[in-house]
Amino acid sequence: MESVVSYPDRGHGGRSTYRGNCSPLLIEDLIQQYRLPYLSDYMVGSGTTEDVCRAKGVPGSFLDLNRGFDLVEMDIPDIPRNIFWHPPYGSMIIYSGEQYSAEEVLHRYGIDPKKNDLSRCKDWAEFVDMMNYCMMKQFAALERGGRMFTLMGDMKKKGTLYSMLADIVKPGTLEQIIIKMQHNCVSSRTTYSGKFVPIVHEYLMVLRKDAALMFPVSLPRRYDYDVRDSKAGTWRDVLVSILSDKGRLPLSEIYRMVDGHKRTYSNQHWREKVRQTLQMYPCFRSDTQGIWAYAAA
Repeated sequence: MESVVSYPDRGHGGRSTYRGNCSPLLIEDLIQQYRLPYLSDYMVGSGTTEDVCRAKGVPGSFLDLNRGFDLVEMDIPDIPRNIFWHPPYGSMIIYSGEQYSAEEVLHRYGIDPKKNDLSRCKDWAEFVDMMNYCMMKQFAALERGGRMFTLMGDMKKKGTLYSMLADIVKPGTLEQIIIKMQHNCVSSRTTYSGKFVPIVHEYLMVLRKDAALMFPVSLPRRYDYDVRDSKAGTWRDVLVSILSDKGRLPLSEIYRMVDGHKRTYSNQHWREKVRQTLQMYPCFRSDTQGIWAYAAA
């Protein structure tokens, strides 16, 4: 394998009609590249991983909500030496009730698959929480020295990119990220206008568990950033941000919007600094009434 893989021909395994399933050739390459003697998949979907492993003589556990296994609430039945995980891409494709019959699963196994179906989360934040819970649960069960292979992608809605790679928790040692090209997807058959960039790739993240009891965890953190409280931003940045957001303002209102923020703590003459900055840069302009505005280039 190389850091970019491409499988124009899907290969054999699983059901190609089961939306969102991956190429069996990827599983074959992982088994060969990492010499995997054991591989489990707890969201096996249409059975791609299972079919490839059976053909290669590689044992493992192959489970899914559509087979009555709820990864969120049920215990992982084995101590896996390696795990392949291909979670849903947010709500891009709904599985329970659409790709398979939720009623049939309820009747056969006594569980409602819609309850903990990651593809049915109400929003991206809930999806990320459940995705990261499932990631940590699987990695905790992993045998020391084992690897977890997670195939994931990006989703774009209303001009915003939702990236699983950016938001997923990363336990253990990040060993590799492989780019997998996508083929025969909807974006390949559609002509787009404007600034839209079609997504034609996925990510395969390889995590290795080097220690059994304690291991590092990288967890993305989101917070609101206020340039008025930042050490990195300059006074010009602060004033551009204020005037871009609020429009034309008198000097007294600019003072009010800066007062009390961290930038003023270390400079008792911050008001003078505000006036100096406004007069120094040509991007700030004042009319005869003393109203200041930002004049974008």
